[in-house]
Amino acid sequence: MYQNLEDCIIDLEKNGHLVRVKEEVDPHLEMAAIHLKVYEAGGPALLFENVKGSKFKAVSNLFGTIERSKFIFRSTWDSVQTVIALRNDPIKALKNPLKHVKTGLAASTALPVKKNKNAPVTMEEISIEDIPSIQHWPMDGGAFITLPQVYTEDPEKPGIMNSNLGMYRVQLNGNDYETNKEIGLHYQIHRGIGVHQAKANKLGKPLKVSIFIGGPPAHTLSSVMPLPEGMSEMTFAGLLAGRRFRYSYIDGYCISNDADFVITGEIHPNDTKPEGPFGDHLGYYSLTHSFPVMKVHKVYAKSNAILPFTVVGRPPQEDTVFGEMIHELTGGAVKQELPGVKEVHAVDAAGVHPLLFAIGSERYTPYQQVKQPTEILTIANKILGTGQLSLAKFLFITAEEDIPLNSHDETAFLKYILERIDLKRDLHFYTNTTMDTLDYSGTGLNQGSKVVIAAFGDKKRELCTDVPDGLKDISKFGNPQLVMPGVVAIEGPEFQNYDLAQKELKELDDTIQAKGSVESCPMIVLCDDSTFMSATDKNFLWATFTRSNPSHDIYGVNSSYENKHWSCETMIIDARIKTHHAPPLVEDPGVEKQIERVFTKGASLEGVKVQ
Repeated sequence: MYQNLEDCIIDLEKNGHLVRVKEEVDPHLEMAAIHLKVYEAGGPALLFENVKGSKFKAVSNLFGTIERSKFIFRSTWDSVQTVIALRNDPIKALKNPLKHVKTGLAASTALPVKKNKNAPVTMEEISIEDIPSIQHWPMDGGAFITLPQVYTEDPEKPGIMNSNLGMYRVQLNGNDYETNKEIGLHYQIHRGIGVHQAKANKLGKPLKVSIFIGGPPAHTLSSVMPLPEGMSEMTFAGLLAGRRFRYSYIDGYCISNDADFVITGEIHPNDTKPEGPFGDHLGYYSLTHSFPVMKVHKVYAKSNAILPFTVVGRPPQEDTVFGEMIHELTGGAVKQELPGVKEVHAVDAAGVHPLLFAIGSERYTPYQQVKQPTEILTIANKILGTGQLSLAKFLFITAEEDIPLNSHDETAFLKYILERIDLKRDLHFYTNTTMDTLDYSGTGLNQGSKVVIAAFGDKKRELCTDVPDGLKDISKFGNPQLVMPGVVAIEGPEFQNYDLAQKELKELDDTIQAKGSVESCPMIVLCDDSTFMSATDKNFLWATFTRSNPSHDIYGVNSSYENKHWSCETMIIDARIKTHHAPPLVEDPGVEKQIERVFTKGASLEGVKVQ
């Protein structure tokens, strides 16, 4: 059990999980580039002891592997899993109360504790520019805090038990922000802080915000946890840390007494400024848009404060491990919240939000009748109407019969669906709806579409294991490559606009029909580089589902409408890069060359094998 971040760092170093980087490193691109290389190599946590331009240290890659993350929480992991399971299924405790006595006590002692209001907080007052200003990607709009714990209270019912702790990115400088006086907050209106801000706006008063950075690692993880109804992030933070969350109030702002840094300030009604660009977890930049601006009140730091940070980009990255931890801790919750659902898998390789794989139950159709998706369509509506799952664009869903299914075995799961899909029946579109703010494949910010691809029943086809003849030697469309059984990538002309795309896809459709059936290939991906697309499953999942908007980018061979239902014989997904897409993340070659010095013989990271 760690009282603070430094305790964790000492423990990790003692057990071979952390390396100190002693060389001076520039927070402008260099620190992030080093982190990315070490993460990719499965390397240790990194303590940057000499950050250029700052007296404070910084640490990254704390959660870089699931093994290290579980090591950090080894003393509380099992009890936390049990408490969450009991919250999801309290009947377990009633059936065996003695077994769960200790768990109940653990939960009760996890409640936050307020220090005496006159007790001193052992922090010094600093300025925003004293914090290490880490810029992660070349086109970022400034320096960002990527592991903040953003704290707000309900303006109508103030107090820590009516608070929200969330991880929303924080832009420290750049754009039009007044240095040291303003910072940017990026969040979606449906998040907890958005609800609080809406209430404050209605009351006509500013929303007080406290941003905690560092402290026990449990506090960081708590800010991203989807918790059972009635369990606050502050209670969970104490439970996972094995130590109650300690807080005070200064000038009316909540202060975490264990944090390394605290930024306090206010968001005033309708006060926004441009925020971004920012290299994000889809593997592209999220572009500049207006988001709430926070007027800085005071900034505090411990004398030996350490700034934790991570770098997001095309997955997998360190936030992938967050997802794995969340799944392990709360995996059973989805079954309680969504009856009939066995599992839902947000596919990390596709950037998490764009693509979901799900397994449900299918009890509506007796087996002596025609097997077809029925109950799983009802379940699909539940999934797409639930929390963060509602951001998905593509939902592939099926139900088990005789063969056990695992949606995390992504290739096998997709193969199972493609063997059974009836493309005349099993595509269901939602048009003119919402999309993830960070996804630029739609028709505008937060605007796009969804498709449910539901398949159930007997196997209908053997999937191709070579490129069918019908997809070879097509004018304007070349280099067909097998991606996986049943999926072929083919290169097309550079995308110009949707009017031209309609004509190009009509030409492709006509040519395929004229050459003969491609029944064994139910999915064709039109792309810019089919060699890249077919090189790995991860390339396929990322490029296909981040670069397409279902309503605009799904076409079909021999497509038609019947009773307003669109159908086809083979689905074509246009995953070419569009003119309105955000640019992908690309490392700076000069920076890549500069950071070689920390990996050479005799340097701090000599032992880390990087590519």
